[in-house]
Amino acid sequence: MSERRVVISGAGWVTPLGYEGDRVWSRLMAGESAIAPIRGYDAETLATNFAAEVTDFALDRVLGEAAKPYADSGVGIQFALAAACQAMCMAQLGEPGQGLTGGVDPRRFGVYLGAGEGRADLANLAATCLAGWDGREVNGAAWSSEANKRLSAKREIEQEPHVVISYVAHAFGLRGPAFNCMTACAASTQAVGEAFELIRYGDADLMLAGGSHSMIHPLGMTGFIRLTAMSTRRDDPSTASRPFDSSRDGFVMGEGAGMVVLEELEHAKARGANILAEVAGFGSTADAFRITDIQPDGLGAQAAIRRALAQAGIDPHARDKQGRAPVQYISAHGTGTQENDGIESKAVRGVFGDLAPEVPFSSVKSMMGHLIQAAGAVELITCLKAIETGRIPPTINLNNLDPECGLDHVPNQSREVNGGVDVCLSNSFGFGGQNDTICVRKFTG
Repeated sequence: MSERRVVISGAGWVTPLGYEGDRVWSRLMAGESAIAPIRGYDAETLATNFAAEVTDFALDRVLGEAAKPYADSGVGIQFALAAACQAMCMAQLGEPGQGLTGGVDPRRFGVYLGAGEGRADLANLAATCLAGWDGREVNGAAWSSEANKRLSAKREIEQEPHVVISYVAHAFGLRGPAFNCMTACAASTQAVGEAFELIRYGDADLMLAGGSHSMIHPLGMTGFIRLTAMSTRRDDPSTASRPFDSSRDGFVMGEGAGMVVLEELEHAKARGANILAEVAGFGSTADAFRITDIQPDGLGAQAAIRRALAQAGIDPHARDKQGRAPVQYISAHGTGTQENDGIESKAVRGVFGDLAPEVPFSSVKSMMGHLIQAAGAVELITCLKAIETGRIPPTINLNNLDPECGLDHVPNQSREVNGGVDVCLSNSFGFGGQNDTICVRKFTG
């Protein structure tokens, strides 16, 4: 069986900069920061008391009456449903609770997500009652008292990460393949990439793919603080996320969701779908190095990028027909940690060689923080918007470029690309050395 072409026919996101597609994009283009002191709980005693929170969010603004069954669900579930609704509506495939439109076979329509931890209230309950770090020694009296007040059957179910898939599949009646991956910061990129492969090889005709995550609660924040991975720049939170800058001191926590509808090309054409872009390639590798560190030479990241380009049929050393570098934009993983930014830049130089300085390579985490398992899908959508508009977002707070990074990181100002944006890469690298890259290109028939 020949490999099938896969396109994107819908996209939706919930981000710290909002959840209306065009408004989020305009704020990214303006270089706005969503990073501020935490509002959701008292964080003053923590080393990091700021984050990029999703504010002014209400699920019923997106789902309408269909939001009622999910009104008391955790925010990760609600973010996922909102982003999924946006993507499905854009693709003209139906609204929650109303079934699929256009004669689409639900048995050929699957879900693949990178969804994170369960409910924050359960995480905080556990943190309150656990006496031992490994979770086996529990303060029984505290647990019984607090659990009887807070726990219910619904909350017990919702602590499981896979429940997000069940909610999304149920909301839209999707009966095809259903998967969840938890590969940390690479999860939603891996979910989209593996969903692409399922369609490419004929196991589905459509996949709703992406990720949702929120870790802005004391337990989630404290874990990363102890790992010394987060910025502690309390004086001005809006400038704390500084990817590629020589003064960067760690990432800033964000939250949100991103979803795309992937569709086999002929299926999309047959129903007259509006095609946003084509998924051209996907690469996935493991560093097999350390549980929290990237391989210092960047070879694992290089291999993922090379695989995505090879699958797309793109030579990283050959200029395009307009004489430009073969890729017009890379959405960087770009966390703002000392280790990540230098190694990712090294990987890009290793792949593109002499053309690397000509490839714009920016990080939207400078504005909306690190959405952890949702980051990759949201950043993929920025690539779709770059293809649509011919413009690329900046890396803000980049005032003193680290020579170890030393590429075109689009400092502080968005940019219009001469000749438009035809090919993009989106990189995601997870704790434990998980590397995933997706290549998307402008659809030309």
